[in-house]
Amino acid sequence: MQNLWNDDDAAQFNDELELRVYTSRLLGREPALVLHGGGNTSVKIVEVDILGGEEEILYVKGSGWDLATIEAEGFSPVRRAHLRALAALPKLSDPEMVNELRTHMTRASAPTPSVEAILHAVLPHVYVDHTHADAVVAITNTPRGVEHIREIYGDSVVVIPYVMPGFDLARVCAEEFAKQANERTIGMVLMNHGIFSFGESARQSYERMIALVNQAEDFLRENGAWELGEAAIEGEQQAFDPAAFGRLRSEVSDLAGVPLIVAARRDSRAQAFLSRDDLTHLTQQGPATPDHVIRTKRIPLLGRDVDAYGQSYAAYFQEHAEVHGGELRMLDRAPRVVLDPQFGICAVGKTAKDAAIVADIYDHTLDIMQRAEALDSYQALPAKDIFAVEYWDLEQAKLRRAGAAPPFTGEVALVTGGGSGIGHACVKALLQRGAAVVALDRDPAVEALLPGPGYLGITCDVTDGQAVDAAVSRGVETFGGVDMLILNAGVFTASQSIADMGDDQWRRSMAVNLDANLFLMRQLHQFLCLAPRGGRVVVIGSKNVLAPGPGAAAYSAAKAGLNQLARVAALEWGEDRIRVNSLHPNAVFDTALWTEEVLAERAARYGLNVAEYKRSNVLRVEVTSHDVAELAAEMCGPVFAKTTGAQVPVDGGNERVI
Repeated sequence: MQNLWNDDDAAQFNDELELRVYTSRLLGREPALVLHGGGNTSVKIVEVDILGGEEEILYVKGSGWDLATIEAEGFSPVRRAHLRALAALPKLSDPEMVNELRTHMTRASAPTPSVEAILHAVLPHVYVDHTHADAVVAITNTPRGVEHIREIYGDSVVVIPYVMPGFDLARVCAEEFAKQANERTIGMVLMNHGIFSFGESARQSYERMIALVNQAEDFLRENGAWELGEAAIEGEQQAFDPAAFGRLRSEVSDLAGVPLIVAARRDSRAQAFLSRDDLTHLTQQGPATPDHVIRTKRIPLLGRDVDAYGQSYAAYFQEHAEVHGGELRMLDRAPRVVLDPQFGICAVGKTAKDAAIVADIYDHTLDIMQRAEALDSYQALPAKDIFAVEYWDLEQAKLRRAGAAPPFTGEVALVTGGGSGIGHACVKALLQRGAAVVALDRDPAVEALLPGPGYLGITCDVTDGQAVDAAVSRGVETFGGVDMLILNAGVFTASQSIADMGDDQWRRSMAVNLDANLFLMRQLHQFLCLAPRGGRVVVIGSKNVLAPGPGAAAYSAAKAGLNQLARVAALEWGEDRIRVNSLHPNAVFDTALWTEEVLAERAARYGLNVAEYKRSNVLRVEVTSHDVAELAAEMCGPVFAKTTGAQVPVDGGNERVI
């Protein structure tokens, strides 16, 4: 664990709160300390209120902020005196606690304070840092965890038995801190949860955290439990089967009742873990820390029996809901981690981002479980404690407050020609509606066009069958399947009369504009059949299908053939719940095909300026790639749920078409 403090960087932060921001970000940069919103930090500052009186304010990390990117406004200012008074109460419900936290802030616009705000308030030090350090959690998740922690730290830390986060934990910490703390105390270990460090300055608290975690790492190293050598894997890795993986994603989505993203990780580290003889013992106990259950569920699915997992989860809910009391709403029963020898370690989420978070958490969980096992034996908390966090009042309240998700959340789209023009606009329109998108294009720039876990750009010539197969397989491995297909890739060959046309020009137009689309439809039918909300295909056709022009025989014939292919597919695939519709754009000038020179030449030919030429349609409007893409995306949505075989012009009104 490296100390990242830098004097030059720190000098740019001027006051206590800004330094709190600086060291919080240092902690957040290290995933072995905190992951995706985990951990929390605070600072106590004496301030003058609007009436001129002094009061001590606890600035504690606010809900929804990540330590890696937190700003000053991400800290919630709460009156410390009130928090300390709350800690003396015999009991306080979670809703009451949240109300007290929110109503005793000094800034109404601040985020809701961390549920551990009271705990931070009762600790006497100015700066408090809290992480879920992998090394510490690995040690505490063993049968002799307390003994190991005492051996490592002696009386330099206060040791707290596991207590659920919130008011009860704060009260226990206050009591135990009063009993155990001394002049050498620099931290606190919460069993099966994480570690705290304290200090009178931001630097002191941060550096104590690094030192404490390093002591844990050294202990694991000294006991042969640090290095995780990858076990030798007998035989060759099983080939990835996209069709079988698509079926798994379909079953998991059906169990959840909503489409889900399923991302496979099949590297050597994953395969080595899956080959362990004690895989069931390690993975079927529970998460490394209880808060991970919100993302990963209590245990992963071993193998592919999704129905059995759902039944087991329902039984787990019934058993603990009765003990827990109150009216609880059961979460969906689908797993969030699937462990399978062929598919590897699979992360499941409602979005690609959610799946990526699950993957990150479980990646660190692998280290924790294996190190705990090497040290002693991995021992997670009992199921009742995990259930209490999974069905915590505060988490249930979040579900009740959750708004409607974007319409394509959990779904996957594949767009050909997605690197520019109409195709790229389609990619963006689908992403904005919540879909994960695979974009194929001959231009390698497609791979880095858009950031984020929900976008996968693949360099691919759609006329190359092997390249298409590889691209589809990679897309399915990344997201789990394909629910929507936008057939956009095309080529407009040079204007030439039939009498003068060469065979190569004809064949190229047919290969790109017709044959490639047939191959893609045939390849993706098996995945579209499995789409949780039914498969959708949108064909980007052309005005030339309905109103061809001279010199465009190769293009017009290929697009007309594609149009007929789409109509037949609509007839054949209806029983598979796949709808197929076509759009016929015309005069879309914001593409690479239309340079300023070409536009000027065409406009002059008709005696128009460029602006007039762009609007030379019945409605006198300009048609853009965005316009076409928005309609293509809507055709995949609920408004067109009962429409198939349709052909819709997007041309501002063309007299010949009308």
